Parts: sequence; C-alpha cells; structure tokens
Amino acid sequence: LAAAGTGVAVLALPLVGAADAVAAPAAATTAATTPAGYPNNLDGWIRESLAIMAEKKIPGTYNGIYRNVIRESSGNPSAINLWDSNAAKGIPSKGLLQVIDPTFNAYHVAGTSFDIYDPVANITAACNYAAARYGSIDNVFGAY
Repeated sequence: LAAAGTGVAVLALPLVGAADAVAAPAAATTAATTPAGYPNNLDGWIRESLAIMAEKKIPGTYNGIYRNVIRESSGNPSAINLWDSNAAKGIPSKGLLQVIDPTFNAYHVAGTSFDIYDPVANITAACNYAAARYGSIDNVFGAY
C-alpha cells in the first residue's frame, strides 16, 4: 500500500510467500478477547474493525476483508515483507493487510492503536486507504 501522492510502487505479499514472511513482535495479546470484548483471533479482529468502520462510515464487508487478509498475510498479524520494492526502500509492508508505514500513518483511523502490527488498527487503516483509492476493500482482488 502506498500513501496518496507518494508514487510508491507496491508488491503485495502473495499467499504462497506469506508462510515465508518474517515474524515481527506480535501486537496481539494472548488473551481470549480483545479489550473491546471481541475474540482475539482473525474473526474477532475483522468484526471489531467492521464495528469501527461502520462508526466512521468506512465501507467494507467481512468477506472483502477476510479475502484480502488471507492473500496478504495468511492471517498472520506479525507478517512483514522484507523482499519487495518497499522493503528495499526501508519501508516494508507489515501486518495482516501488508501496509507500509506512510500509508498506515496517512490512513490511520482515530480510536485505534498507532501500532501497525495491531490487527484492528492495521485492518481499519488498510480499509480506509482502500475506500479512498478503490471505493472499498471489497473492490480489491489483487495487489493494491
């Protein structure tokens, strides 16, 4: 993902490569639920993100988010891409939806963590970016 106006080319982390992604320190805790009461797993992170997105009027569906998460990181919130063009520039793609720092910062959603590895913050920022660029995460079917 590239921040608006940066002209940065992005290669998405493919599903095949997701297993080879380097694990970074996990932002998620091992608790059974998130502080908001959602299950602390992919299903819960997506559902919590959707609740925040509805509040902030950011479009997207469970299926659109899930499809992109599985393609980008295989559901690993600690995934980091250390081999693409962004990584070569020192801004590797990170987290469930493989967001680069400038994009995360530009599309961060108020009320979520400022930690790019936080699953809910990563999903909501990526969906906010996808909404601005493509109308919705639901319209993303490949590298974005």
